[in-house]
Amino acid sequence: MESTWIVVLPEMLIAAGALLILCAEAFWQGRPDKLLFFLALIFLAGAIAASASAPLAGMSLSGMLASEDYARLFSTLVLSIAFITVLFSFRYSRRRGFENGEYYAILLFAALGMDLAARAAHWLIFFLGLELLSISLYILIAIRKDDPFSGESGLKYLITGAVASAFLTFGIGLWYAGAGSLAVRPDVPSGLESIDIQLMLAGAAFILVGIGFKISMVPFHLWTPDVYQGSPAPVTAFLATGSKAAVFAFLIRFCFHMQNPLWNAFKPMLWIIALLTLVVGTVSALSQSDLKRLLAYSSVAQMGYLIMTLLAVKLESGLFALAFYLIVYGAMDLGAFGIIASLSEEKKDRDALEDYQGLGYSHPWSSAILSFCLISLAGLPPSAGFVGKVILFRAVLQAGVLVLALIAIAMVVISIYLYMKVVMSLYMRPATTGAPISAAGFYEQVGGGLILIFLLWSGIAPSPLLSLISRILPSGI
Repeated sequence: MESTWIVVLPEMLIAAGALLILCAEAFWQGRPDKLLFFLALIFLAGAIAASASAPLAGMSLSGMLASEDYARLFSTLVLSIAFITVLFSFRYSRRRGFENGEYYAILLFAALGMDLAARAAHWLIFFLGLELLSISLYILIAIRKDDPFSGESGLKYLITGAVASAFLTFGIGLWYAGAGSLAVRPDVPSGLESIDIQLMLAGAAFILVGIGFKISMVPFHLWTPDVYQGSPAPVTAFLATGSKAAVFAFLIRFCFHMQNPLWNAFKPMLWIIALLTLVVGTVSALSQSDLKRLLAYSSVAQMGYLIMTLLAVKLESGLFALAFYLIVYGAMDLGAFGIIASLSEEKKDRDALEDYQGLGYSHPWSSAILSFCLISLAGLPPSAGFVGKVILFRAVLQAGVLVLALIAIAMVVISIYLYMKVVMSLYMRPATTGAPISAAGFYEQVGGGLILIFLLWSGIAPSPLLSLISRILPSGI
């Protein structure tokens, strides 16, 4: 019993921190100015430390919650994303008038949902974690009550999220009917004698639709640009990185444990979806003149690379590549949207590309971070994104997915132009006249600096991170 409490200590700390922040907001009127902000950081830091150092227990809570190295890796990742999101939120939320206990508490509840989804080994835990995450994000997206675009984005995400939950629930029901178990890895004899393959394949298809909404998978991506554009920039950063990392970590576990006859029938679906996601995401981004919408379609394309690599998930190289690229993707997108938050005006975000013209000289630190995140998204050296894409393509080629890999390489080439036009606006276009942009705050600079160091370090000297992942994955998933 004692070990179970230690295993779930990260979740307990996050929940306790959220409740304490709500109580401090309600009952401590004369509290110190930055108390709620620091409480969120302290409890998230404690949860990160607890997750990274938790004892290996394989499974806990009657096999419902995973606690192996793989689960700890992604739990630590999503909690770290939440921590940096809080850093990016401090000045932004104060200037927009929603710096209060509700914001930080709901952010922590969303982090708790992400953590549960990433660690789930049972469909019930995954569904509860995903719904906690989704409900929290509905509120966070629409938290700017005086901004009609924020409310509209929240409503769009609510409607699509409800549809996704319906598909997911029906798919879980079919999976249970076929397997007779709600475990992600059903304990059935080899050869699948005791399960119904057709029911499980239908269930897997509905599950993929439900998860596809959450990770902006084509053709379930249409909400993405509108919601990204209308959400507060730190919330967009959190939505684009933490939620996708958590859900994709579970999708990797789901596909990895799918037994071969079922997996062979499921792979053609993934092949087609990966192709559509890659092409639609990249091509749609080319015509965008709004930076948030451009990054939204970019995130769709990035999911395409990951879905493509899911075809190699049964190989050790494929699992390794997925884990590495998810970590790098979280840093790249979080940094890009975080800098958008730091450069925003008091009334609205700077969305148009022309708003960023000449900022490379007037705001060199923020522009350098944004540029390096974009270079990493493009997959250019010496960034972590370059290393990640090399590892992805190596795994996909080893799996024999040659045609899709060639199409993906073509999309990488096209995307270089996509990201470089933003970098050119920063450094090679004259600044536009308008309201002056204030410098990034201290906490935003810290968050951006951590991301820049990580992306640069993982691009120039990736061996420590690669070694860490290689030690983690053989321990089980």
